[in-house]
Amino acid sequence: MVATPKKIVISGYYGFRNSGDEAVLQSILIALQKQSQALGVSIEPIVLSIDPEWTSATYGVKSVHRMKLVEVRQAIYESAGLISGGGSLLQDVTGSKSIPYYLGIIKLAQWMGRPTFIYAQGIGPVNRKLFHPLIKSVFRKCTYISVRDEQSRELLLSMGLEQKNVEVVPDPVMGLSLPEDTDASTRSSELSNSLPVIGISVRYWEQDRRELEALAQGLIKANREVPLHLRFLPFHTPSDNEASRYVMDKLKGSITEHGGQVSICEDAIHPQQMLREVGQCDVLIGMRLHSLIYAAGRRVPLIGISYDPKIDHFLDRIQCHPVGATNTLDAEHVDAEIVHLLNTGQEWRTAREDVISKLIQESGAPARQIVEYFHHKG
Repeated sequence: MVATPKKIVISGYYGFRNSGDEAVLQSILIALQKQSQALGVSIEPIVLSIDPEWTSATYGVKSVHRMKLVEVRQAIYESAGLISGGGSLLQDVTGSKSIPYYLGIIKLAQWMGRPTFIYAQGIGPVNRKLFHPLIKSVFRKCTYISVRDEQSRELLLSMGLEQKNVEVVPDPVMGLSLPEDTDASTRSSELSNSLPVIGISVRYWEQDRRELEALAQGLIKANREVPLHLRFLPFHTPSDNEASRYVMDKLKGSITEHGGQVSICEDAIHPQQMLREVGQCDVLIGMRLHSLIYAAGRRVPLIGISYDPKIDHFLDRIQCHPVGATNTLDAEHVDAEIVHLLNTGQEWRTAREDVISKLIQESGAPARQIVEYFHHKG
């Protein structure tokens, strides 16, 4: 007798073509499938997305429009539970609407009597204190809560949640892997020359673009010492494409004059395509959190540029420090760090192998908890 599939709604920042958030979704889907197969539980994910057709086509799952309340209510009503999954969903830095939206989705599921699960979220910053009691009220009724760093846990504890109810786990993207039929060691034709490849993930942050100016100068200086292939990897389309081209414009002929090369990858839409791109780099410079997580997972020496505490929190977990913050980034430091990591890449990998392997192994913990819950429920 085949068990009836458990429909689980997954809420997050999905369908916006942000590679980091899409990677979170892909990682959650892979982890749920792995754990459900191990325990003999049939899981049928239903993803809330801004572009449900694209999400369904990309991941092979059912999807409904995240802003159409009737569809969302029906999906939750027909489900066995809801996952509020991954990323920095509960923060008010990018606006005041995110927290009410994501809490509202969780609360809707709770009103319908469905179990709710917080999956490896990064909580905060939450600067508007009025949100604190709302988060506490909703989270207190969650079946399971996991956060991706100790700082998120401490923030929840400061709101009045009990310590025993909050588990700290790695970001789910630490568990993202390439398809088994992918040869990760074979470089694409654009990377076929012998130059060291420096992957670069940038975004707009400072109004005067000082961080991008400093980065460009640091890249120019490093390329004068060692000819490089500078490979720009936009994680959030189209804004990161624009930021990448802003830096590329600052480089102009300075790179090729000294034997270097510049390119941009604009066709890696699927998370695993971008993961492969990152894996082919010799060093990765990243502002986007998930570019750094991709690099760590593929054992690529990385250079983080800090614009948000989440960058510092992740770097600290893998025993690294940012090369600088966006408002103080120094070209000389960027140059020195690139050259240093090119010369000591193997030492970097060896020193961090144990901690990275542990994070990868632990990244599946939330999926295991969720599937075990439904396994015991029968």
